[in-house]
Formats: sequence, structure tokens, C-alpha cells
Amino acid sequence: MRSNDGTRTGGEILIDQLVAQGVRHAFCVPGESYLAALDALHDAPISLTICRHEGAAAMMAEAVGKATGKPGICFVTRGPGATNGSAGVHIARQDSAPMIMFVGQVGRDMREREAFQELDYRQVFGGIAKWATEIDDPARIPEIVSRAFFTACNGRPGPVVVALPEDMLTERCVVPNASAVEPVETWPGLNDMSRLQKMLWAAKKPIAIIGGSRWSEAASAAIMRFAERFALPVATTFRYQHLFDSSHSCYAGDFGIGPNPKLLARIKGADLVLLIGDRMSEMSSQSYTAFNIPEPQTKLVHVHPGAEELGRVYHPALAINAAPTAFCAALEGLQPPNDIAWKGEADTAHADFLAWTEKPSAQPGPINLGEIMVWLRDNLGPEAIITNGAGNFATWINRYYRFRRYNTLIAPTSGSMGYGLPAALAMKTLYPDRTVVCVAGDGDFMMTGNDFATAVQYSRPIIVVLWDNGTYGTIRMHQEREYPGRVVGTDLKNPDFAAYAKAFGGFGIRIEKTADFPAAFAAAQKSGLPSIIHLKVDAEPLTPGMSMSAIREKALSGR
Repeated sequence: MRSNDGTRTGGEILIDQLVAQGVRHAFCVPGESYLAALDALHDAPISLTICRHEGAAAMMAEAVGKATGKPGICFVTRGPGATNGSAGVHIARQDSAPMIMFVGQVGRDMREREAFQELDYRQVFGGIAKWATEIDDPARIPEIVSRAFFTACNGRPGPVVVALPEDMLTERCVVPNASAVEPVETWPGLNDMSRLQKMLWAAKKPIAIIGGSRWSEAASAAIMRFAERFALPVATTFRYQHLFDSSHSCYAGDFGIGPNPKLLARIKGADLVLLIGDRMSEMSSQSYTAFNIPEPQTKLVHVHPGAEELGRVYHPALAINAAPTAFCAALEGLQPPNDIAWKGEADTAHADFLAWTEKPSAQPGPINLGEIMVWLRDNLGPEAIITNGAGNFATWINRYYRFRRYNTLIAPTSGSMGYGLPAALAMKTLYPDRTVVCVAGDGDFMMTGNDFATAVQYSRPIIVVLWDNGTYGTIRMHQEREYPGRVVGTDLKNPDFAAYAKAFGGFGIRIEKTADFPAAFAAAQKSGLPSIIHLKVDAEPLTPGMSMSAIREKALSGR
């Protein structure tokens, strides 16, 4: 209860700062170490989602940050709560997503005795978070929370971890709130844009590659207008397909894992690459083989909001320190050459993309996930949101689903298993009227599957399309490639996932052939409940183009 003497507890001051910063949703697993903050949330205009595991709570916060560009918020308790939550912090770091994780801490008078569940959070999270700190004085809460929001949002976004000593949260003081934080836009200079104009005019085979964070719906629209004016092919990086409408005549496809060989050849043959927002790390760079390091074999223009990323791996011909939001706005001022040397290349690249993604490859077994992805792309509206975690099953999403709108793919570039379910819950929290589909593997889903209970508790009717092949498929693929026939540590014995859904109070249905999927999906939608469509599949299909037996035989033959 709030006092009448003008003082506030540290917990009240903290929650008031979140309200002042415009926070409307937070995710948590409760803990006695931050009870005063929980009490302050009781009367706050913040919707609190209680989760079943701190990793899921942190992933939900990260997904909110990824989707909105504003820090997602989660609360976890000290010690094991914090280490459980570290999975989401790592995703936020690699995916450049703004989030803040508040962590309970032992009382200030107990520190450095290895008290119950005590950790040094600066040390534990110093190599993962953008900033890790601890608040000793409740009077400094507004200052530190304001800095946390600035740090999480600006430059290359990322996670911040703030530790909250238990007794600090109950101490009272008088301190004003900090004002709301506005992210700092980093604009390209006139000289940068002039040099880029000249480089584009001199190019014969340019291509743009876009990805990363600090985008917006307006920036996505601006890059499409720019591409159209310049007749420029544009590719998206790993799990950023939503940044460019796949039906646009300039879209060249997804430059992620297992890309179209024609797109790979196009990028390697380009004489100018305009890389916007992305770091071009291992997955998108084809294990750092697409471009020579440190000197790329082609002229590279690298646009990134974090100055520290420019020149970190690749030495660009032109480095532009700018957020995609600002840079794409500045692109409106560039003019194409009178005679476009590469005219027709965008049309060819788009035709290559359509041919690569149009028809699903044949697969062993009665269920073809490619055909299911094509059905979803043809039957879901363009505003539907797809989420996924990590596993070979995701290659069918990347290959056959076509994203038409900004922020309709929420997935981890960090390759974190278990991400799809929490991300789907976060998206249904933000956008309750939109269809949200989580595509998951069996091992992937079981990492955070207990939070299906959270979906039921809060009546968030997500639909989980669950690919159950009884194996950790990605690891099995590598195992068969490197140690063919020597299977160990990758087999799974799974539950009946349809019954699992029903046990929690959701809807569940199991199918064993592709033709049954449309009716199952319709039944899930009609139920109005969180749903699992259990696809019981053969272990043979590992990717759209390779089966387990084929990988094994190739390895055994030494080819």
C-alpha cells in the first residue's frame, strides 16, 4: 500500500518508472526477492503475465523488444531464476533486441557472503548483456532505469540486466520520476549518401541485403520504394524475411541457411553489395564464406546503427553509421542513373525466388511439411504472425512460406531452441486479434512446452504446429554426416502432444498425413483455445533437399 507522506518504496519507484516509460506488458516468474516490486505492480496499469519458467519469461520479453523496438520487460528471482533467464538474454544479445531483465538480489547487508541464491550479476552477465548493474540506493532508481532504456534501445540494441537488492526495494525515499526515453536516431551524413549515390551509378551488378534490428514499418516501405526506383534486387538475411514483401518484384529471397544457389551466385557475383542493418554473421554469411575477411571481394557498403560493428569483421568500402529507420528515410533522396546498367536483374532474381519456393519437394513419409507451409501461405492472411524456435523443421518455413508484411516473422537468429512458444505468447499478448502460429519441433517445443499452461491461463489462442520426428533432427543430421550410423544421444521418446494440449485445457489433434492438415487447422481455429496440431512424422526427411539415409550414404561413401 502506498503511503500518504510523499515517500515511495524502491519497488513503487521502480514500477512508476516503467509506467513513465510507456511499458504496458511485463513477464515474470515470481520470487520472494522482489516482492515489493510485485506489490507495486498490483495497482499499476501494466499487464503482468505469470510464466512457468524464467527462460520463457525472458524470451517473451525479448520477442516484445524485437517486435516493437522498445525494451521488453521481465522479472526473475535471484540465483537460479536469473540463470534460467539467461537464455533469453543471450537471444537478445545475438538478435540485437532491446530488453531489460530485472533480477532479485540478496539484501545489501548480506552481499559477498555467498548468501542464499546470491550471484554477482555484473560478473555473470557482463559478457552477455549490453550492461549489467545493481541498484544500491532507491533514490537512483529513476536515473538507472532511464539509462537502462537508453542503453537497450540505442546503437545496436541489446539486453540490460538490473539487479534489485531485496532491502533496497522496501526502503522509502522521495525522488521524482525520470522522463520517457526516446531512442536516438543515427542519421547518415550528406557525404555518406553522396558517395553511395556515385557508387550505385558506377555499379553494373549491385544487390541489397537487409536484416538486423532498428527497422520499422515505414523503413520497410521505404526500402521497397527505393528498390523499385532503382530496379534493385533485395535479399533478406537469416530470419528477417518479413522486412521485404515477398510478392514485390525486387525480392530476391532469403539469404540464410541453405539459400537458393542462384541467389548465392548472384551475391558472390555482385560488384556492389549494400548491406543494411545486419552484421552478416555466421548463418547469413554461409559460415563466413560469402565475403572474404577482412577485405570483401566486392565493394561493400555497410550500414549499421552500432559504430562498433562497422569494420569489426568486414572492411567496407563505405561504412555508414546509421539506423535502418533513418537510413531508409534518407534513401528517398537518391536518384537512379538515367540508364540502369542492371535493368532486368531484379525481375530475374524474383523469378528465381518464385521458382525456388513455389513447389514443395517430395519427401519420404505421409506428411510433407513443405506442403503444409504452402497451405499456410495460401490460406493465412498477410497479417498472420509465424514464430519458431530452432531445428531442421524451420528450413521448410524459410523455403516455402512467404512473408508479406512487416513483423510477421518472430524467430531467433541465435538458433535458440524453445523460442517459438514464448514468442507466440508474446505476439498474442501484443496483437490479440491476429492469427499467431508457432511452428515447432518436438525437442524444440519441449524446451519451453510447460508454458503452454500460460497460454491457457491467459486465454491466448495460439496454434502450435508441432513436427514430431522423435529425434533432435539438426544434431542427428550432423551426426550422420560426421559419424554415419553411430547414433547416440539424439533419439527422443515423446508424449502424445494432442493429449498434452488437452491436459492443460487446450485443444489438441494428431494427424498422420498431409491431407488431414487443413481440417485440423480449421478445428484448432474454431476451438478458440490454445492449440497443438501434432504432426507425427517419419524421421527420414531432414531438410527440403536431403533425407537422413542420403546424408548417411554420402558420408559412408566418402563423397
